[in-house]
Amino acid sequence: MNMGISKTSNYTARQLELAKIAKALSHPARIAIVQFLLKKKTCYCGDIVSELPIVQSTVSQHLKELKAAGLIKGTIAGTSTCYCIDEKNWKSSQQLIAALFDKIPAVKSTCC
Repeated sequence: MNMGISKTSNYTARQLELAKIAKALSHPARIAIVQFLLKKKTCYCGDIVSELPIVQSTVSQHLKELKAAGLIKGTIAGTSTCYCIDEKNWKSSQQLIAALFDKIPAVKSTCC
């Protein structure tokens, strides 16, 4: 994350990790890329640009963000890069997000 050291020290590692994941998933193009890779169920070495309505430079930036968050991984294969879901980090991210949503009270709140 791009927070100053004094700001990040006020949060737990889990909070910072969840924020990193949420940021990576905060753009609809990134959601589309993740959904595409999930649908492939394997590394995809083809041109993601031809599959989504996004130009190459934008796709590259979104892939960079998803990789930085650990949600996907990429390996160079000749002149292309193959991308796939990072299963270990994906499961960990899924657990962090689920834990946050599990905190919602089961009983009706008196708020609003």
